[in-house]
Amino acid sequence: MRSRFEPDRQLTMRMVVTMFLLGLVYVVFVGALIVLLKSVVLVIVIAGGLLIAQYWFSDRIALYAMRGRFVTAEEEPQLHGIIDRLCATADMPKPRVAVSEMDLPNAFATGRNADHAVICVTTGLQRRLTTEELEGVLAHELSHVAHRDVAVITIASFLGVIAGLVVRFAFYSQLFGGRSRDQNTVVVLAAVMAVSALVYAISFLLIRALSRYRELAADRAGAMLTAKPAALASALTKVSGDIARIPTQDLRTSQAFNAFFFTPALGPGTVVANLFSTHPSLERRLEALAEISAELGEPGGGTP
Repeated sequence: MRSRFEPDRQLTMRMVVTMFLLGLVYVVFVGALIVLLKSVVLVIVIAGGLLIAQYWFSDRIALYAMRGRFVTAEEEPQLHGIIDRLCATADMPKPRVAVSEMDLPNAFATGRNADHAVICVTTGLQRRLTTEELEGVLAHELSHVAHRDVAVITIASFLGVIAGLVVRFAFYSQLFGGRSRDQNTVVVLAAVMAVSALVYAISFLLIRALSRYRELAADRAGAMLTAKPAALASALTKVSGDIARIPTQDLRTSQAFNAFFFTPALGPGTVVANLFSTHPSLERRLEALAEISAELGEPGGGTP
C-alpha cells in the first residue's frame, strides 16, 4: 500500500532487522523445545497454530480485550469524519472504526494489513480532546497502518507471548507435579524454563527498541500529515497527565497492549516500568514535535 504519509527508511530497516533477529531466535527456541520435549509434531503444531491465530485474529483479540465495538458513521459522525478526511489526505484505504467504552484515554491501531486494519478510540480520549487534538492522535495511528508496523509489532510480540506461556506452564508443572516426576523430567522442565526465559528477555528488548522508534516515527508522520504538531503535542500532554490519574487496577487490565497504544498505560512513580516502556518518554516526544514545528514554521513551537 502506498500513501502520502512520509516514508521512513530507518523504520523500515529497523523492522526488517528486528524480524530477522526474532526469526532466528524463534527457530532456535522451537529447536530447543523439540530437543527438550522430544516431540517435533507437538511443538510445531502448537507454535505454528498460535502464530497463525495471533496474526489472523490480532484485531479481534485486541478489540475483545479492550471492550471495543465497531461503530458506524451514524453512531460516531465526528470520529468517522476525521478519519475520512485524514484518509483522503493520505490517499489510503479507510480502516474500520471502533470505540471502546473505557475512561482510560487512549487509542490504538491493529490488524494484519491495511485492508484489515482497525482504529479504536476510547470514550475517555474522545471526551478529553479537542477536534484538532483528536485529529493528531488519529493521524498518528493511521501512520502505523501506512508504515505496516502494526503487523510487524503483532508478529514480534508473539514470540514473547509464547515464551512467557511456556515459562508459566513449566513452572506450574514443577510446582504441582514435582513429587510424581522423576529427576530427568524435572531437569528437562528446568531447561525449558531457562531457554524460554532467555528467549522472552531477548524478544522483550528487541520489541522495546523497535516500538520506541516506531512511536517517534508515527508522531512525525502524523504531525507532517496534519501540519499541526502543536495539536499532537497538546494531546500527548493531556493524555499522559490524565493516565497518571487513572486507578492502578484499571491500568493493569490494559498494560498488555501498551505496545499498540498511543500512550502507555503507566501510573505515576513507576520508574522501572518507564525504563522498559514500549514508548519514548513524554519529554522526548515533545522535543521531537517541537523540532517539527520549527521545520514547518508553526507559531508557538511544539509545546502546548
